[in-house]
Amino acid sequence: MLLQSRLVVALALLPVCAPVCANAQKKPVTIDAITRQGPGGFGFSANWAPDGKRFVYRQGARLMLYDAASKSEKPLLATSALEAAAVKVPPAEAFGWENRRVREEPMQWAPDGKNLIALSGGDVFLIKVEAGGWIQLTATPIAERDPKLSPDGRKLAYRHNHDLYLMDLDSKRVTRLTTDGSSTLLNGELDWVYPEELALGTAYWWSPDSRAIAYLQFDISREMIHPHVDMLDVFARPEPQRYPKAGTPNADVRLGVVAAGGGATRWMELGETRDRLLARVQWLPDSKGLLVHHLNRVQNELRLVHSDLKTGQPTLILTEKDAAWVNIKDDLFLLPSREQFIFGSERDGYRHLYLMDKKAQVVNAITKGDFEVTGVVRVDEAGGRVYFQSTEESPLERHLYVASLNGGERRKLTKVKGTHTVSVSPTGEYWIDTFSSINDPSRTVLRGAGGEAIATLRAPDLKPQQEYNILPTEFVQFKGSDGTLFYARMIKPANFQAGRKYPAVVMVYGGPHVQTVRDSYAGLSWDQVLAHRGFVIWQMDNRGSAGRGHKWEAQVNRNLGQLEVKDQVEGVKHLVSMGFVDPNRVGVHGWSYGGYMTLQCLLQAPDTFVAGVSGAPVTDWRHYDTIYTERYMGLPGENEKGYRDGSPVHFAANLKGKLMLVHNFGDDNVLYQNNMQMQMALQRAGKHFELLVYPQKSHGVTGPLSRHMREAMTDFFVRALNP
Repeated sequence: MLLQSRLVVALALLPVCAPVCANAQKKPVTIDAITRQGPGGFGFSANWAPDGKRFVYRQGARLMLYDAASKSEKPLLATSALEAAAVKVPPAEAFGWENRRVREEPMQWAPDGKNLIALSGGDVFLIKVEAGGWIQLTATPIAERDPKLSPDGRKLAYRHNHDLYLMDLDSKRVTRLTTDGSSTLLNGELDWVYPEELALGTAYWWSPDSRAIAYLQFDISREMIHPHVDMLDVFARPEPQRYPKAGTPNADVRLGVVAAGGGATRWMELGETRDRLLARVQWLPDSKGLLVHHLNRVQNELRLVHSDLKTGQPTLILTEKDAAWVNIKDDLFLLPSREQFIFGSERDGYRHLYLMDKKAQVVNAITKGDFEVTGVVRVDEAGGRVYFQSTEESPLERHLYVASLNGGERRKLTKVKGTHTVSVSPTGEYWIDTFSSINDPSRTVLRGAGGEAIATLRAPDLKPQQEYNILPTEFVQFKGSDGTLFYARMIKPANFQAGRKYPAVVMVYGGPHVQTVRDSYAGLSWDQVLAHRGFVIWQMDNRGSAGRGHKWEAQVNRNLGQLEVKDQVEGVKHLVSMGFVDPNRVGVHGWSYGGYMTLQCLLQAPDTFVAGVSGAPVTDWRHYDTIYTERYMGLPGENEKGYRDGSPVHFAANLKGKLMLVHNFGDDNVLYQNNMQMQMALQRAGKHFELLVYPQKSHGVTGPLSRHMREAMTDFFVRALNP
């Protein structure tokens, strides 16, 4: 998935009661200010104990244990102790093109709640919660990865050098479960593209009875190799990456089951898998079979398949088809006591939850309406309830609801306006609520089952508001020429004067699965820096973006970069109609899909956008990965016009305005090749541009280089738009 720029989230609105004179005494937001605040992030990551009454979380360099009933906490250990004990992994082992969305659980509770398993520095540790202290379970120069406790708590599985291993925690005896792993044959290990585009974070799963492990084997030998090179040493060093581009072979993936005691793998029969995707795997509660989400290559057909462990034979449970594409989420839940299951589907244009019987017939719609369920956080089978988050209150907000499995009225549990992220305890007795709004910084509160506040776990950080003049953000709703309703946000410049015409910078992402206009807090950001330099900041979510249902996003099907630009032009027209923006001084900036949209706006609407900073753009969809690109564009050979019309590299001659290109040379997501070919197209067309290239091996520019980039981009807009 193309990365949403962290620069383009909604910003803070100062309390309306704050006097104007107080703002005058505060500092303007500068690049120095946003650099000194360090990395952002308002999350609170809690790991609940099995009893649902305690959780562990990190507080700086300490691991803390919190007791919900007594509202008390105590330190368990200093995480530095584990880091110091871990065997240092040699640099050659540390490098790799593993995707950032691989999800290893850094901490897991034993089923009895007495101990924790922790991963630190490539080694696995047992933390004694009740007895105190810790034991190092592995100590090797090759990192152990993705450790998982068996459901009975007696065995530990992990991945080591492309193979799966198992440790008996009583005897510490280690059994190698697979033996044929290699750099191109990955056992229980994901390739690069699966976690990036299917949000599949792991490739193996314990059976509920702890007697077997199901795993995916990825044969990536047919995936094309992109020849990254590290240019910073005296001698350039090749760093090849397996990266399947649109239309080229994906990994060959198969599903196997191996006994916990070792032995041969039993491969599940799932039919032809070479041009299909195994997007999800789930054990049946009785450990006698597996459920597999089986997608065709262009992802407009999903088959839910039951694979019997004894026979290995598949049985089709249901088929879901869509004229555009089928989105995959983690919202399939089995209810064995009812012989039913919960299934998430977008069959009516919005993602909703359905109660299905064992024949996959709909018993009832658990949710329905013109909103979408964005995630399921807990299923209470005994109580006949499901807890989920949705956009029912507003597309700009996220709230927690509870509904009966039998349908009927749902109840909203979060009361405060804004965006909530919740973590519900295993028993449902408590839940942790992290929330913010456009006005209020993020805070984290422990709540009871009904939503009542029990304790503040993390108070809001008010220091930025007290020290800096954070300019207010306004939400704007408007209709386009065809009556389509859009949501936008706007920041007026510092010392705004009615009657004056200002330059504007349009912040854009614009792509599928991302929503940028949200009722959430950002605080100090580059948007604020530009507003203090005299720019109006504008951002809107065009059709194709997330948060407003599948019908809304699917309008860009097979034709990326066309409708989105038209909508952004509608947004600029509305902005100019307010009377304070100079239509001849409108710039645009975005990263990743937003970088792509920046180019599309400059080249497809050159009379609207006169300057742009394009960060890490896709410039030809044939250069982006298989799963993302083919989901929205189909195969290159079947949609040649869509690929050409949607690729800015073919329209370089349309450039009228000023352009800056920015990219990491070692970008593993949007390959630098995109940027290089855009440069060549512009040069051949006789078009001049500015270029910033950074050496990092990531999709985003981070650390000290980020400051350099912000300074250069700010200077570009000051020169190009003359505020």
